[in-house]
Amino acid sequence: MKRHASAILFFVTPFGVLFALFYLIPILYAVWQSLYTVKRTGTFGPATDVFGGLVQYREVFTNGPFWQSIERVFLFGIVQVPVMLGVALFLALLLDSGLVKGKGFFRLAFFLPYAVPGVVAAIMWGYLYSPNLSPFTAVTASADLLSPSFVLWAMANVVTWVYIGYNMLIIYSALLAVPTEIYEAAKIDGAGVFRTAWSIKIPMVLPAIVLTTVFSIIGTLQLLAEPQVFRSFSSAVSSTYTPNLTVLSTSAVPNFHLAAAFSVVLALATFILSFAFLKVTQRKGVQ
Repeated sequence: MKRHASAILFFVTPFGVLFALFYLIPILYAVWQSLYTVKRTGTFGPATDVFGGLVQYREVFTNGPFWQSIERVFLFGIVQVPVMLGVALFLALLLDSGLVKGKGFFRLAFFLPYAVPGVVAAIMWGYLYSPNLSPFTAVTASADLLSPSFVLWAMANVVTWVYIGYNMLIIYSALLAVPTEIYEAAKIDGAGVFRTAWSIKIPMVLPAIVLTTVFSIIGTLQLLAEPQVFRSFSSAVSSTYTPNLTVLSTSAVPNFHLAAAFSVVLALATFILSFAFLKVTQRKGVQ
């Protein structure tokens, strides 16, 4: 028994150390920094960090641009996440249906955009959107995809393009785990391809859909690479366009204590939304 416990401890310890170093300690450090403020003695006096309690959080909750950025990513997520996961589910069902030949090729083709770094993908699409640089000048000039009205959805297209294949593979892997006996029984009962997909496959992969949704919620609130790159292409993207951009620009001022408070509030919002979504799905019987 002791040898078994020692073996478990041996394998768990590296994870625990890395988890503490790169996850718990940074979180605690950010919380600690958010409780301090900078105080100067005179106009040109040296800056010293003093304990300020919840002063930085008062600034966070009264900061209009930050909450506008929160509203912006909420709108982004409400539209982009269902579209992305809907297409990913469709592609996974298509690959699993037997209607497609060369599944290995299409799996690779669908997943390939995920292998492109987010910054590179944003630069590539930024050039395609730019009227002066795009090979599709007639389209981009008339639509003005980098205008304040469209730039958010232009970024949504980039995120969707990058992550559809990733989410598709998660759902497709769940489909491969469904016992073939269930499909055989459905076929005997006279269920066709569409009936099987709707009544059997989709219910069986709901846990995978929930997982990808949680990942997407987290990713939406942490949106950074795309808006940061698009600042070079569109004046509509400000330094406070998304919450993470707000944190980045605040830390560059530099105001590390306020940036830490922003990041703590953002982390709490991400946790609450993800936890609430999981609770709602659990109540509906999705495990």
